[in-house]
Amino acid sequence: MTVHVHDLEGCAPRPLAHYLKALGVLRLVAEQKDPGARGWWEGERFRLATHLDKAALPRFFLDDYCPTPLDAPWNRGSGFYHAGDPVMEAIAASHAPRLEPYAKAIREARSLLQGITEADALVRSIKARTKTNRAFQSSEQRRILQGSTLYRDVLAVASPEVAKELRAMVSASTGPPSRREAEGIKRSQGYKRLLAESEKRFKVRKEELMPGCRRSWRGGHQDWFASSVVLDQQGKAKFPALLGTGGNDGKLEFTSKFMQRLGRVFDIGAPDARALPPAGNWLEEALYGSPTPGMLVGKDGKVGQFLPGGAGGANSLAGFGDQDTTLLNPLDYILMLEGALLFAAALSRRGDARQPARAAAPFCVAAHAGGYASASATDEGPRGEQWMPLWDRPLTLDDLKRLLAEGRAQVGASSAREPLDVARAAARLGTARGVSAFVRYGYFERNGMSNLAVPLGVFATTSRPGPYVSCLDDLAGWLKRVRRHARDQRAPLRLIQAERRISDSCFAAIAHPSEPLRWQGVLEAMADLEAVMVGGSGFQAGPVPGLRPAWARAADDGSPEFRLALAFALQHERASRTSGRLEGIRRHWLPLADGRFRTRSEGMRQHLEKDPGVVMGGRDGVSDAIAVLERRLMEATQAGRPGLNLRPSRGAGASLGDLAALVSGSVDLNRLLRLARALMAIDLRLWNEAPFPPAPTAARTIPDDSWLVLRLALLPWPVRERVRVPCDPAIVRRLASGDASAAVQIALRRLRPAGLSMPVRAACTDHLTARRWAAALAFPVGRTTVQSVVTRFALSTIQES
Repeated sequence: MTVHVHDLEGCAPRPLAHYLKALGVLRLVAEQKDPGARGWWEGERFRLATHLDKAALPRFFLDDYCPTPLDAPWNRGSGFYHAGDPVMEAIAASHAPRLEPYAKAIREARSLLQGITEADALVRSIKARTKTNRAFQSSEQRRILQGSTLYRDVLAVASPEVAKELRAMVSASTGPPSRREAEGIKRSQGYKRLLAESEKRFKVRKEELMPGCRRSWRGGHQDWFASSVVLDQQGKAKFPALLGTGGNDGKLEFTSKFMQRLGRVFDIGAPDARALPPAGNWLEEALYGSPTPGMLVGKDGKVGQFLPGGAGGANSLAGFGDQDTTLLNPLDYILMLEGALLFAAALSRRGDARQPARAAAPFCVAAHAGGYASASATDEGPRGEQWMPLWDRPLTLDDLKRLLAEGRAQVGASSAREPLDVARAAARLGTARGVSAFVRYGYFERNGMSNLAVPLGVFATTSRPGPYVSCLDDLAGWLKRVRRHARDQRAPLRLIQAERRISDSCFAAIAHPSEPLRWQGVLEAMADLEAVMVGGSGFQAGPVPGLRPAWARAADDGSPEFRLALAFALQHERASRTSGRLEGIRRHWLPLADGRFRTRSEGMRQHLEKDPGVVMGGRDGVSDAIAVLERRLMEATQAGRPGLNLRPSRGAGASLGDLAALVSGSVDLNRLLRLARALMAIDLRLWNEAPFPPAPTAARTIPDDSWLVLRLALLPWPVRERVRVPCDPAIVRRLASGDASAAVQIALRRLRPAGLSMPVRAACTDHLTARRWAAALAFPVGRTTVQSVVTRFALSTIQES
């Protein structure tokens, strides 16, 4: 049998209406005509492989297509509660083979509605007694009220005064009451009691309706129920966001519009319900994207949340005229809802088992205002997001159903619960079944109170994920805690903005995992968030957790700024000679104890502990570097072991070329230390076991000899074998005050007993350069670098002599 491949240009991944339309085409062709049909995505179009050729495919939809019975008797706007709804009545009365399942479904729904219809009529009859216009209680409504068992039951136990009021409810009247009389009736005990009891009965009947539908509906009818409603263990309804609240979105009732648009496309009153003349053009446009005249215009063209561009409203069109005008191909709407039936929802508890269950649709997660440009400062409503899968290899309908039935993304052993989790899973091939990408849709309130499915971007999967995406696993739990605190109603704007920045940067790194600057953006966002915590907001989430050494390779852009930031961040000393534990300099940025914030209680509130060892303010790089250097020298003096016991980690010492750039002022020290504050979270033990050193560079320049003299005078080890130079804190104090000349003289006096030949006798520089020299001394150098400086000085002295 010949297989024909159709390029359905009218079916695209965006907007959601066109995505669902593609799935509807595949579903209907496979279920009703060609079980072997396959579909897949290629760029911005859907491709369909079937034995139906270019002429047979449209003919199937026009001549053979049997609409799935979509009705929602639980919705007031569904047509079941309005006597003589023309389209529904026509479908129910039709004997056309293609409409027979729909007619049967309407009859089944009406049988389930008998009790609720009677209860609803009773409520309307009571309320009609207070109407002051033509809606005043009719004789039929009085008959319904007088003949109801509820009215008789309430009347039997009422007091004489209340009974009198009740009888007045069913008595004939010459006309509607005045406004004052109507208000009096509403305040009467008889009216209140009867209305309350009737509404209670209506509510009970309505609560029994959905379980009845779930028990009795079968086939496509059942698929519609599973896609639009989920019932919990108590029979309470939960609604997946894809189909609003059980097939209803504000004033737009999906099933009623579905039937109306079937009436636009097909002659429902004809014995065969044949397609009407415009249907051929509409189908050509729906499938192949061909421009077609005769679209539905005006309010009847609304599609709801599925097509944000067709929502209408102010400024939705260019020029003047009716801004509420929209265009809609009725077959787009029909095929869209046919495709939505594939997204059957289920009941799920995410996280804590004590939390109430919620409706979980395939690839549906909580909303997060991050990773896209149009996000507001906070999350935009409780309806969440849905990541629609795209696949680039042919799938049958059964394959697609299995994919959507699994309906989850996986990050390691955990299910994805938030957009960032799905993005991580997508980047690491956390999903299978041939999924090549996901289109991210958010269900948001925009354009007033309208709900719109807004496309937020496309995230691609890959069979060969980058080696660094797993670095974000280190932040997964911490980011959830931060986000929880940022969502608090009392959270300050700076915390909300900082959380948004780090989320955006994580999305950017996932989308471009091979670009080091994206990873540096994540590091800078971490440092900014910790700065907010130091200010007293959100610190309950804890500091940035321990990072794996691979972060250094991921963010290495080959710049001296990054290499120096890494050198500064990973310098350390041994806590004791026996323990072997490495103590870094992170405690000079945050008040920490065992990786957690140290806090104190004041009444009912928690505050960060004030620690004199925290000397970095995060505002000025030069001041922060000098402060760390001075604090370390002071602590060493207080401990009775004067010296600067700060050593570089393996492969992370500062090179002479990078230090030359720092001393000359050609690097951004503020940004450098901003990166360093985040890199301080790298686990020092893991680094020294398996370092990720940055790519080495040849030193084309070296620092000024005067600064090298200062460097040799402040070392954590002997400058020559068994010759230790005592570190003098006065050197740093002099430089910090801008007196480089005095600092160099002190260094020369300290180095002279070591027997070193110095080519420098004096030095002089300006105040800012002197402070920059002091800041540069806070960056550790390795033994090999020190030995090269000593050798260079010795050769220089020999040449001079």
